[in-house]
Amino acid sequence: MNIYVGNLSFSTTQEELENLFSQYGEVESVRIVRDRQTGRSRGFGFVEMSEEHGKVAIQALNGKEFGGRNILVNEAKQQERPQRNFSRSNNTRNYQDRY
Repeated sequence: MNIYVGNLSFSTTQEELENLFSQYGEVESVRIVRDRQTGRSRGFGFVEMSEEHGKVAIQALNGKEFGGRNILVNEAKQQERPQRNFSRSNNTRNYQDRY
C-alpha cells in the first residue's frame, strides 16, 4: 500500500518518517518529495507498507502531531498525468483531417 503523508515539517527526514511508521509494521520504502532546484523538502512524502499495516498506520497517524505539525495521512491515489502535446503549433488536427 502506498501512503501519502502531508503537512510534514520541512526538516523531517526519511529516517524519522520511517521510524514513525515502523511502529505499525514493516516499512518497505519511504520517500520525501524535494524541490528539484533547491533540494528542500516540499512538505509531503510517501510510505510504502503492507495493506494490513498501512490501514492501521493511517487510522493511528492521520491528524497526529509530528515535528510540530498535524500530519495528513491517507492512501495515496494514483494520479493520471495529462498527455502532452509536443507540437510547436496550436494546430490540433492530425494528418487524416487535412487530406
